[in-house]
Amino acid sequence: MQKLELKHRQNFRNSYLNPALVSEWIERTQPQTPNSPTQQYRLTTQGKLVIKQQAKRKR
Repeated sequence: MQKLELKHRQNFRNSYLNPALVSEWIERTQPQTPNSPTQQYRLTTQGKLVIKQQAKRKR
């Protein structure tokens, strides 16, 4: 959130985080404890493909 300069946590979750999780572009590093304070996220293979496709479009 900080890197994107977003301040409203619920808006971030509803607009960015949850859609990316549902689309399986990202995954939780601790899926068994989604509310953990040490929770992080990583790109899935599908998410990496989406980024690669977007980079090609920008060229």
